[in-house]
Amino acid sequence: MRFPAVLLLILFVPCLDGMLQCAAEEAEKPSKQFLTDRKEKKQSRQWVIPIPTFGGLQVWTDHSYRQGYRIQHNAVTDNWRLLDGNDRRWMWGTRAQCEAFLNKVAKRSQSKLDPQRCIVLVHGLMRTKHSMTPLTKVLQKKCDCEIVSFSYASTRGNIGEHAAALQEFLESLPESWTLSFVGHSMGNIVIRHLIADLQDNQKHSQLLSRCQQMVMLGPPNQGAAIARQLSSLGMFEWIAGEGAMELGPDWDEFSESLATPPFPFSIVAGEVENKAIQNPLLDNASDFVVEVDEARLEGSESFVVVPALHSFLMKDAQVQEFVVDFLCQ
Repeated sequence: MRFPAVLLLILFVPCLDGMLQCAAEEAEKPSKQFLTDRKEKKQSRQWVIPIPTFGGLQVWTDHSYRQGYRIQHNAVTDNWRLLDGNDRRWMWGTRAQCEAFLNKVAKRSQSKLDPQRCIVLVHGLMRTKHSMTPLTKVLQKKCDCEIVSFSYASTRGNIGEHAAALQEFLESLPESWTLSFVGHSMGNIVIRHLIADLQDNQKHSQLLSRCQQMVMLGPPNQGAAIARQLSSLGMFEWIAGEGAMELGPDWDEFSESLATPPFPFSIVAGEVENKAIQNPLLDNASDFVVEVDEARLEGSESFVVVPALHSFLMKDAQVQEFVVDFLCQ
């Protein structure tokens, strides 16, 4: 089968753009407003001065979170860095250096909300935590709990590695917090892999017991036909990564490493109603990326189909309302 060049461009451009922005953020010179505090400069001089970043794009993965600060690892350079809640970089070097610096600058007290609940948002393939921002803002307004986004290098490494990083990230959160999840696309599969990992290791049973609820947005719970179609292209794995191959041609074997959430979960699938913008690579009803039937998973409390494109599910008002009702009421 011959694939239109435009589809390759659609697939390639976000990844290339992400890589270029990641490179650009490390080359930026610090803004004057971050150089005014001499004490702050003295603390940071050994490794880096606080500068604005993009917060982590296609090559950065979160491994730790505390009081708005996050420690990230670069999948390409193997470097670590510490970002604050405004995505300013405070430290650059080894993980131990970042953790030591975090111990000095992180607030010792709980956040102003002093929450007992936390909602963790996990983005999808070739996206970043910023793609979840519209939903994050709604949850912050309507839910009396902490809202945290997990960012990972979705096109680098396999889904099991992303799940391991998510586990570290969750273990860094206060043990008193219960956890709920909102996943988008492949982010749901990362969470399902994490759950299976926790079930296989009894010493992590406490973390699993804290997991309470989940909403899946556009999840490829039965694999992804589009990934199977595109996998025959030599560039596909290079562009989309090993995780995309696991959703496609490797699905039958890979799916054995996934678990169904043992806590209440609901699913939201998108369906493009306009026949003029259907994906020619998919034969059935879909959101242009994931087919409606691919999103299904036995055991869900509800299965909702909305007229929305895959990439915009987080921005859809009906979807946002559903997430709030399921997780926050």
